[in-house]
Amino acid sequence: MSKKISLHEFQSYLAARLAGTSNQSSAGLLGVQAGPDYWLLDLADSGEIVPLTPLTEVPLTKPWFAGIANIRGNLHSVVDLSAFIGKEATPRNTSSRLLLIGTRHGSNAALLVNRMIGLRNVEALNPEAAAPDAHAWAPEAYTDNEGRRWSKLKVRELLADEAFMDIGV
Repeated sequence: MSKKISLHEFQSYLAARLAGTSNQSSAGLLGVQAGPDYWLLDLADSGEIVPLTPLTEVPLTKPWFAGIANIRGNLHSVVDLSAFIGKEATPRNTSSRLLLIGTRHGSNAALLVNRMIGLRNVEALNPEAAAPDAHAWAPEAYTDNEGRRWSKLKVRELLADEAFMDIGV
């Protein structure tokens, strides 16, 4: 490359390229791991992926609210996705990532996840019946050829969920 571009610009370029393909559903899913669970997000809704930065704890919040992160001068509320759904807290290590999900929807929200898996092709996944206790923001489920179960997270619905927005104890 003759000129340097930032990671954010590259991610935006990649998202625009994938959104412009004639078959977005086949290439437009991002896979992440949160606790023991695997999640799929539409690439257009997934937002920017950043390494875990220092988080400022906020007193009198629920245990799944990880804190506030300063990402290039903008404050983002960070929710530990695994803890939010009632599983173990996400370990904070070098593979942990923040997925900035709210920017497109007018909210500075981020999800703390164990790791990024990468792009997934929905055509390579087998649709499964959703769990009876599935959240409204995760109505679809799939399995891959390795037997892993994937849930599809709908960002807009998650951001509209009252439980997600109610961080106070």
